[in-house]
Amino acid sequence: MPDASNRTLSAIDALHAQDPRSACQADGTALPQELAYAERMTHWLFEFESDPSELLQLAVRAQHLQRWKVPRGDYPEGRVGYLTWRRDQGLRAGGTAATLMREAGFDDESAQRVADMIAKKGLGRDPEVQRLEDCACLVFLENYFADFSRKVEHDHMVRIVQKTWRKMSPQAHALALELPMSNTSAAIVKEALA
Repeated sequence: MPDASNRTLSAIDALHAQDPRSACQADGTALPQELAYAERMTHWLFEFESDPSELLQLAVRAQHLQRWKVPRGDYPEGRVGYLTWRRDQGLRAGGTAATLMREAGFDDESAQRVADMIAKKGLGRDPEVQRLEDCACLVFLENYFADFSRKVEHDHMVRIVQKTWRKMSPQAHALALELPMSNTSAAIVKEALA
């Protein structure tokens, strides 16, 4: 359904473009933060696969859909608060993406499939959900890891890298090890993987 897919992608990106936060690109231009994230996710998807399924492309593009609307600070501090926030974000983004898909002409089964992928149902068992997770991990490591590690205590950062690594496929591990990193970031990864 190329037309329905294109309409859905356009609707997803229109919502991404509403993000009031901005992200600086490598060329110095600014994009709405969520749109930049979505483009990075799509980039990594095509690094893995030359012809990913239509539904996986939609799920990858919508993974952080309107995430700015529910800030992390709206949830309690600590691991339980973080995991609850992350779960709720996945369910909300999946529901919004499914609605956009139905409005564009997709059937309920396809819309639910994308919602389930965004919610990461079947992670570790479903190859497409694994691929979405791989993309998210690589986007984090490539674009957010260095800044994040400056704000988080060292031992906690090592544990975060270990948890991230466990969620990744062997193919994603190989790609992650090829990412350019500062000496500080590379040292944290080396320690986490020792």
